[in-house]
Amino acid sequence: MLYAFELSGEHDSLPVMEAYACMEIAGLDFKEHEIFDQCLVVSINGTREEVEPRLLYVAERLAMSHHIIRVAGMCNTSANTILEIAESIDYSKHIAPEQTFVVRAKKIKHYCDFEREFIEGHVGGKIFRKGFRANLKTPDVQFRLILGEKCIFGPVVASVDRSAYENRLPHKKPFFYPGVLMPRVARALVNISKVKDSEVLFDPFCGTAGILVEGAIVGAKVIGIEVRSMIASGAQMNLQSFGGNYNVIVGDACTVPLKGESVDSIVTDPPYGRSAAIRAESLYHLYAGSFREMHRLLRKGKIAIVVSEIEITEFAKDAGFEIIDEYMQRVHRSLTRRITVLYKDK
Repeated sequence: MLYAFELSGEHDSLPVMEAYACMEIAGLDFKEHEIFDQCLVVSINGTREEVEPRLLYVAERLAMSHHIIRVAGMCNTSANTILEIAESIDYSKHIAPEQTFVVRAKKIKHYCDFEREFIEGHVGGKIFRKGFRANLKTPDVQFRLILGEKCIFGPVVASVDRSAYENRLPHKKPFFYPGVLMPRVARALVNISKVKDSEVLFDPFCGTAGILVEGAIVGAKVIGIEVRSMIASGAQMNLQSFGGNYNVIVGDACTVPLKGESVDSIVTDPPYGRSAAIRAESLYHLYAGSFREMHRLLRKGKIAIVVSEIEITEFAKDAGFEIIDEYMQRVHRSLTRRITVLYKDK
């Protein structure tokens, strides 16, 4: 059965990789069907009763998607073709007789030459004439049209609560310090690390715990190291306000007081050299030492994700990591982040 992820468009690759990781975490047997601009279509094996409860869990974890849609129809983005597809669908497979519906459309850039309201009304009329009742305010089922490179049409089976991330913006937390990752980016990276409920997520440069908060919310046991005692106290405050299983240690990322192969994933945003709080001989020594420690601590077959402003390939390979992906994220004119995904195979 086909399902579509309506992606946020915040990045070309991260939303897709996040969706893949969350489906893998949920134990879904899937394969890519097609990728369009801000839309991923996958084929998932199993019955609706098996698949869709897991997709609800996926939506709870996702940060860089809006909705997950059961694909009822897919066609080119022309009004006539969309209306033909809408007429041909057996809606009894997607809505019960006693349920109400609404049709909502999302235009992706400039792939269609008609207004969103036009197609919503005409598709809604076709469903209405098949005997189903519309309810524009509190419908039981939302049918969604993604109007992009192709039109994807079907009922929404799960939605992402994007507002929850807005409520966790850095300046809204009990302790604020500038220069941290935004919650949606932090959550996406936590997801891409594939950490599961009750597994250990480690951040050797945890700062105010933005990454750890997102890890704790998805059920991971989170551990952070922070060299500055004041910032470590602030991290504790932030973690306490959101709950979960957490521990913040005041210490050095180059000498971590944990046993080897004791963590299941690592996500971290090390200092780039602007911070006066770096207590190392040099930035080179800080990176070399911390990468060795990350490799020592991570279990075999697991993932580490490092956000950096500088090239970290040398440090990663010298420590023993395999580089499996690298993404660039432009933050503003003077800052482009590198997001490097590392794998420990031995």
